[in-house]
Amino acid sequence: MHHFQYQNNALYCEDVPVADIAANLGTPLFIYSHATLTRHFQAFDKAFGDVDHIICYSAKANTNGAILKMFADMGTGLDVVSGGELHRGLKAGIPANKIAYAGVGKTQDEIDLALNSGILMFNVESFEELQAINARAKALGKKAPISLRVNPNVDAKTHPYISTGMKKNKFGIAKEAVVEAYKAAHELDSTEVVGIDFHIGSQITQVGPFVEAMESVKSLAAELKGMGIGINYLDVGGGLGINYDDEEPPEPDEYAKAICKVIADFPITVVLEPGRAMVGNAGIMVTRFLYLKEGATKNFIIVDAGMNDLIRPSIYGAFHLIQPVNKREGDPLTGDVVGPICESTDFLAKDREIGAVVPGDLLAVMSAGAYGFAMSSNYNSRPRACEVMVKGNAFEVIRQRENYEDLTRGEVIPTFL
Repeated sequence: MHHFQYQNNALYCEDVPVADIAANLGTPLFIYSHATLTRHFQAFDKAFGDVDHIICYSAKANTNGAILKMFADMGTGLDVVSGGELHRGLKAGIPANKIAYAGVGKTQDEIDLALNSGILMFNVESFEELQAINARAKALGKKAPISLRVNPNVDAKTHPYISTGMKKNKFGIAKEAVVEAYKAAHELDSTEVVGIDFHIGSQITQVGPFVEAMESVKSLAAELKGMGIGINYLDVGGGLGINYDDEEPPEPDEYAKAICKVIADFPITVVLEPGRAMVGNAGIMVTRFLYLKEGATKNFIIVDAGMNDLIRPSIYGAFHLIQPVNKREGDPLTGDVVGPICESTDFLAKDREIGAVVPGDLLAVMSAGAYGFAMSSNYNSRPRACEVMVKGNAFEVIRQRENYEDLTRGEVIPTFL
């Protein structure tokens, strides 16, 4: 459920007409609903209310500081995969002891920042990383809290580019090797084993793969306990899908029920890392229809947003519903919705019926709150879009639109030129 609805054929975000925001701030722009963000956090928190849990919002989905501050005020932790995300989370007020640090390529500087900050735990992805974290902890006189990311070899039944829990993926330690890895971690003098972690993919629309992974990890925890290695946290990752088209992903209640059933007799704190499920449907991208190009075989609906603004369709073939901001009478227009980027892969939709629209109209690209602005770039020297948050009948800019001067900020001409 989200708070982008039509009133008298005009699309609103909560109580504000989307067209009014675009008239004030231009396009392209991203708009986020405060009410939707709040509702989605509360849905997860309530669903897991009967077990000890920490919601560590997955920062990579959307790292805007206002959104992080919102979640911090509601009591979330954070799942980070870089020093930059850790910095953003701390700056937003998220307690370090609620931050889990994942990712396969942690650098020495990033490890040091995490250790000095006092994070909840590192989710360790390899033997080599384990040794590196232990060495840095020893050098800093710290004890590094760690969990090992298990690759349970579970098919998440999602797009292969966002599947992360199978042997062929780069993430985690194979089930066959993970017990030895835990033994090694237990014997190191500057690490403390505190948990088990898994994450099998993104945009998962069935509970079955989660349950399969949970059962595998639960048996591992029992084996470790028999070896004298205690586990305080079970990090079940994220990956719960959202509705982009005709998907029917499970609600947080169904997801929680399935997970809690597996661990009913397993006293542990569950760490959840929802990202897309919290912010995806809470945001839209608004773009303006510039030109209609009638090609030999199809129409091209040319808009002012491109793959630099929203790259998911180009790299995943991802579907985003696109609809008029203001509905009008007339025959619907069908074609490829394309942007101004000089690449053939610059499209937001292929062979899509958009509705009765004419050049100059605004279009809303739905479900763009996750991996929208976060994956945007300055390709073709395009300034990045503005971001806005709406609460009730008011809206405020939460990231200024970049300008041409921003494009060259930080560049230096060498003295020999």
